[in-house]
Amino acid sequence: MIPVVNLPAQYQSLKKEIDAAVEEVLQEGAFIQGKACRLFESEFASFCGVSSACGVANGSDALFLAVQALGIGQGDEVITTPFTFIATAEAISRNGARPVFADIDPGTMNLDPRDVAPRITDKTKAIIVVHLYGHPAAMNDFAQLARDRRLALVEDAAQAHGAEVNGKRAGGLGDVGCFSFYPTKNLSAAGDAGMVVANDSGLVARVRLLANHGEQGKYEHAQEGVSSRLDNLQAAILRVKLRHLETWNEKRRRLAEIYLEELGGVSELRLPREARGCRSVYHQFTVRTKRRDALRHHLEKNGIGSAIHYPRPLHLQPAYANLGLEKGSYPEAEAAAEEVLSLPIHPELGEDGVRRVAKEVRNFFV
Repeated sequence: MIPVVNLPAQYQSLKKEIDAAVEEVLQEGAFIQGKACRLFESEFASFCGVSSACGVANGSDALFLAVQALGIGQGDEVITTPFTFIATAEAISRNGARPVFADIDPGTMNLDPRDVAPRITDKTKAIIVVHLYGHPAAMNDFAQLARDRRLALVEDAAQAHGAEVNGKRAGGLGDVGCFSFYPTKNLSAAGDAGMVVANDSGLVARVRLLANHGEQGKYEHAQEGVSSRLDNLQAAILRVKLRHLETWNEKRRRLAEIYLEELGGVSELRLPREARGCRSVYHQFTVRTKRRDALRHHLEKNGIGSAIHYPRPLHLQPAYANLGLEKGSYPEAEAAAEEVLSLPIHPELGEDGVRRVAKEVRNFFV
């Protein structure tokens, strides 16, 4: 069986390093916001090319706390994509603001700046872009739009650790970047973990305050907050893995090249392509085909895993029925949801594994 991800294999490749890092934390006896956490925040900020970072409990909290720290709340609107995991929109609605969706670019399946512009109103306070599947959004266009309309620009970089636009890394392309280290990510914890990064130290300080019950001193609370702290064990593991991230990302890019070579002649497949100036880290290698479900069944029958990211856009989810949006509201997002299929792509897969997957994909379309 070729799985979509292979976490045990990754652990075995780093077992000595990870076990030693975990042992150090256990011996130290500091499990919340300890030495490993402080070091990882600094190292990950440097990796992203920003000045400040705050570890939090998970990627969803990273988004929620970033939006809250920007002062966005009741009566405000934030524009984002309907073709993403629900955490992106939850960060808006959980803060009392209204998510406003815009359609996607069918080429990258990222938020389309051309559809965002006409949806901006006096109530709009921010745009949340998602670097879907590890490919950066059109950040130059969004940055210009945000400047012109005085909007905050938030990056949901949960799938884009190390992705770049013109040599500048995701997380440092907008006003604030939000990362998840969920176990399936390019940089993954052994459980939940997240990070907020920015070049605005004041914004990161507000996130840190909110993430720790608004505590500014022992039992002194400046405001209400939540409990969302990155624990030391996860930080220690992430520090080990961060040292290998660029090597892993380059392996993903090589595997993607092989997929593109092997599947380039299949007319019924739409393959992912990098936009000019962009460096994708291929969190997913997601193809599109009108025969998606049949292809997935064929692959499963032949011992190959796959996944659908995402089968139903957010505006058609019951959770957002209150927005009153019907089918046909965002045709590009809806078409993508019916056609996308993510093939296995991870450093542990190897070139032979990719060629086997590609062969079975070709066999299906013959």
